[in-house]
Amino acid sequence: MAKTYDYLFKLLLIGDSGVGKTCVLFRFSEDSFNTSFISTIGIDFKIRTIDVDGKRIKLQIWDTAGQERFRTITTAYYRGAMGIMLVYDITSEKSFDNIKNWIKNIEEHASADVVKMLLGNKCDMNSSRQVSVQRGEQLAAERGITFMETSAKADINVENAFVTLARHIKAKVEKKMEQGGGTQGGTQAVKITQDQPKKNTVRCLLL
Repeated sequence: MAKTYDYLFKLLLIGDSGVGKTCVLFRFSEDSFNTSFISTIGIDFKIRTIDVDGKRIKLQIWDTAGQERFRTITTAYYRGAMGIMLVYDITSEKSFDNIKNWIKNIEEHASADVVKMLLGNKCDMNSSRQVSVQRGEQLAAERGITFMETSAKADINVENAFVTLARHIKAKVEKKMEQGGGTQGGTQAVKITQDQPKKNTVRCLLL
């Protein structure tokens, strides 16, 4: 059988409870939105295969619980993560302020070379905005990471965010392979001959 993908990347969604991590995940993996999601209990994951620059990339995306009582459970999933999306709610000042705590968790538990991205979710709710675009951009610039605002409900930038993160991880993995050092720090390039991937159209929605 022919291979069904070139790389397998493990991604993690982290952030406070209620910022919309599960909604972002379902928008990307199922192209659906549901306002009645209950808070994630512990950990959950979805899989989707996408095409990025001529390569088939299988994304294993883990959705973590934001509540403090699940923190010790979910930190174990930082190990081996190749990309992490830090999600806050643009209508919640507190969720934005807590990003610094989530970054601290990454520094403590994740690989040193993990690729990070900052997402300001619920950008469709501009009338209730508490966190400006500029503040999100500034925080991302200070940390040297990519920033986007998204809306799972209105399907804004969700596809773009995952494709961009996957592209950055792919570039890092391929650079290491070219240098002859293989992959390090939990990154892996896996090939497999099972699991027929779901066909998807890569669609980028710009702000």
